[in-house]
Amino acid sequence: MITADFHNHTEFSSDSHTPAEEQVRAAVKAGLKQLCITDHMDRNYPNPSEGTFEFDPVRYFDSLMVLKNRYLSQIELLVGIELGLRSEPEIKSEIRDDYNALVSEYPFDFVIGSSHVVEDCDPYLPEYWEKRSLHGGLFEYFESIAENAEWYSCFDVYGHLDYILRYAPGPVRDYRYEDFRDITDRALRALIHAGKGIELNTAGLRSLSYPHPKKELLLRYRELGGEIITVGSDAHTPDLLCYEFGRAEEYLKECGFRYYTIFRNRRPVMQKL
Repeated sequence: MITADFHNHTEFSSDSHTPAEEQVRAAVKAGLKQLCITDHMDRNYPNPSEGTFEFDPVRYFDSLMVLKNRYLSQIELLVGIELGLRSEPEIKSEIRDDYNALVSEYPFDFVIGSSHVVEDCDPYLPEYWEKRSLHGGLFEYFESIAENAEWYSCFDVYGHLDYILRYAPGPVRDYRYEDFRDITDRALRALIHAGKGIELNTAGLRSLSYPHPKKELLLRYRELGGEIITVGSDAHTPDLLCYEFGRAEEYLKECGFRYYTIFRNRRPVMQKL
């Protein structure tokens, strides 16, 4: 049974208005044993109308430490962060240095690395697709993940590997894994070689018929020797915390996983399914 949500957001993220204590209370009510809050830090986010996607780490830690102690007898609250990784040549060195300094300075329990932006545009926005063919838009996204997996060392797992499918128009949402196997294999091999994992993100089940990533990619990660896998709802509101975790467990077992992973002090701990 999955009893830890390792991807969710609060008011420290530009796209959430949920007080952190509300997420903690929802986690306690749901019977979770661990909750790791992972608010967004996307340096140089290119669409300011959507938010800055940055927060004050000092205030973040101060607030979560108060809650950690307040709910100590009810749940283990862990402090995480979701870093927006970028592959554009002109900024990736600066962003890597910035993120390395951030995770060295603050005692995060867990760090997600995610791709939200490709060539200065978030695939969430319609203009991303106006400039690209469907196949081209997907390929560029997966290519950015491969490049980021090779370039950055500041994270523990790569988040929602096929996040782009939430926003891809039309039938491309049912893309064939085989069409992108070479580039996704490059990403998975880089992650495994670096001792990093991936996540099973159940947000996809809210609008699609599958989580992120799709089962084919989970199977391939397992086939290549990947073992580290966290589970997160990507909830921005309390009602979506631990969303469809029963189905997530089924997915993992069907793909041959016997364990999922939690992190403390940036160290993976395997939990039996």
